[in-house]
Amino acid sequence: MESLEKAGLAVNYNKERKTKSKSLPKRVHIWDETLRDGEQTPGVALTIDEKIEIAKMLDDIGVAIIAAGFPAVSPRETDAVKAIASEGLRNAIVAAPARAMISDINACIDAGVSEIPIFIATSDFRLKYQLRMTREEMLERLAECVEYGKEHGLVIDYIAEDSTRSNMDFLCKAYRVAIDAGADKICVADTVGFVRPRVMTFIMQEIKERLWTGSKYKVPIAVHCHNDFGLANANTLAAIEEGATYAHVCVNGYGERAGNAALEEVVIALEELYDIRTGIETEKMFRLSKLVERHFMIPLPLHKAISGDNAFTHSSGIHSHGQLTHSMTYEPISPIRVGRRREFHLGKFVGRHFVEYMLKMGGVRANEEQVKEIAERVKKTHEDIKKRQSKECFDKVKEELRSLRTGVSEREFWAIVFEII
Repeated sequence: MESLEKAGLAVNYNKERKTKSKSLPKRVHIWDETLRDGEQTPGVALTIDEKIEIAKMLDDIGVAIIAAGFPAVSPRETDAVKAIASEGLRNAIVAAPARAMISDINACIDAGVSEIPIFIATSDFRLKYQLRMTREEMLERLAECVEYGKEHGLVIDYIAEDSTRSNMDFLCKAYRVAIDAGADKICVADTVGFVRPRVMTFIMQEIKERLWTGSKYKVPIAVHCHNDFGLANANTLAAIEEGATYAHVCVNGYGERAGNAALEEVVIALEELYDIRTGIETEKMFRLSKLVERHFMIPLPLHKAISGDNAFTHSSGIHSHGQLTHSMTYEPISPIRVGRRREFHLGKFVGRHFVEYMLKMGGVRANEEQVKEIAERVKKTHEDIKKRQSKECFDKVKEELRSLRTGVSEREFWAIVFEII
C-alpha cells in the first residue's frame, strides 16, 4: 500500500491523524486464550501433547501471554499447564486463571505459572443469581485473593467478569480494591458480547477518568471480548483505541458460544490499519491457524477473514483481471504478509483476461475466438458441475461435520451416575 500512496495512486485514511484516537497506544501485547477459553469451544478436548505444540507455536510467533489452561478444572489440566510452564518458552509468559478462591490460586501455583488472572463478576445480576454474594462480600474475597497471590510472588491480574453489564461506580470500586491489594493489571470483560463499539469506548473512557487521575491506579488495562453479536474484534479494537494495551484473543476466534476475538484478525488490523506493533510475526499466523484447526477439529468457514480458504481467492473475471494488473487492486494486503498465497477460482465468473493469462503460463497460443470459446466452456462446465450437486449430499456433509463436536451424551451421563451411586 505504501508504494501506491507514494505514487499518489491511493488514499489511506487509516493514516489520517484525524481518524486516530489520542489515546491510541504504540504497542499492544497479545494475550492468547486459545488453550483456556478457546478449548471451551463445545466438543474440544486437547491432549497435553496438542496443548504443548500449540503453546510452542504461539510462543514462536511472538505472543506475550499464554493462558495455558484452567488448573482447577482437573488434575489432568494441572498437568497440562505444568508441562507448558516447564517448557521454557522464549517469548511468552505462561499464565493460568483462577476464580477468586484460594484453592484455585493454589492449583495455579502448583502448576508453576508466573502469572494468575483472578476473575470474579462485578454485575449485580451475576452476584445475586450465580455467586449469591453481596457487593461487600465480593470485594472482601477479591482483596483476600489478590493479596494471597502477591504474597506468593506472582503477577496478579484482575478480570472483572461481566464488566460491561456492571454498575460503573461499583466496577471502578472493584478495580481500586484489586489494585490496592496489589493487582498488576485489570481487565474489562465483555463476557456475553453484549456491547457495541461506541459503548466499549464509553466504558473505557469512564474507567480511565475514574482510575487514571491518580498515578496509583494507572495500571495497564486488558480487554476480553466475546462474539455473541459478531462484535468481538470491533469491541477489542474500540478498547485499544482508548488505551487498552493487552488484547485477549483466541486463534481462529474459537471459544465459548460464538467464540472470542480472533488472534489473526485483531493482530493484522492493529498492524495494518492502526500501525500499532504487536510483536507478532504475521507470516507465521496461517500455519498456527491450521495447526489449531486440526487439533480442535472445528473446520473454519471458507469465507473467514485472513485464514479462511477463500480469503485470498479471486473468482470474478473483473477481480482476476485487476489482480493480474496489480496485486493491490482487489487485496488490502499481500497474502504473503500472513503466510498465504493468492489463488484464482475457475468457474462461472471467469473472464477472458484470466483465460489468456492461464494459456500464457501454459505456453499455449490461442486466437480471440478460441479464448472466448474456452471461457464459455469453463463457465458452462462449472454450472453443470453445480447442477449435479445435491442438497442431500450437502446435508450429509453438514451432519458429519456436526458429529465432530464430541461430548458426553445425556444417556452416557446417567450411565456414569448409576455406576457411581
